[in-house]
Amino acid sequence: MTSLLALALAAAPDGGVPALVDVAARLPDAVVDLRYATAENFMGKAVYPPTARCLLVEPSARRLEVAATTLRAQGYRLRLYDCYRPRSVQWELWRVFPKPGYVADPRKGSNHNRGGAVDLSLVTLDGGAVAMPSPYDFFGPAAHHGFDGGTAEARANRERLAAAMTGAGFTINPMEWWHYDLPDARRYPLRDEPFSGTSAHGK
Repeated sequence: MTSLLALALAAAPDGGVPALVDVAARLPDAVVDLRYATAENFMGKAVYPPTARCLLVEPSARRLEVAATTLRAQGYRLRLYDCYRPRSVQWELWRVFPKPGYVADPRKGSNHNRGGAVDLSLVTLDGGAVAMPSPYDFFGPAAHHGFDGGTAEARANRERLAAAMTGAGFTINPMEWWHYDLPDARRYPLRDEPFSGTSAHGK
């Protein structure tokens, strides 16, 4: 077990609301591509401000560092689509697509609302696109981890990402190849701080 992963497994809430980590400060080579700060998502509009950041609770950030290290050695970098999501935005998504498995019921909350989930993909070390079985935010069988269609290259890339993420201690969402959860994310509180008012640290 790597030292980073050991630290991630040992980290736990201290009884208060935990700070959120700015992932870009931890992983400067990651491509931060927050789709909900653009119109390139299933909503067809930006629901995050342009100043939105990829924020996660500490154990999620540490696990992501482990996965990034594994993938970097294989010739890939992370592409980050979504991280912490204010609960008010969860309500907006739910009103448009109220289908559990793809969009979490905001009454129960999403692990994104806790800083305990991340949506991501891969790019090559030089920033080149990497094929996946479906686009991000695609609601259909091609997004499922068990989908055996598409190209062999796309399926291999999906499995490469899955191996690195589960090896770092994340769990998969069977319906979305891009979505990974902190196993004990529900220990953390649901949050609704706007990005402009959310405190975060890089170390």
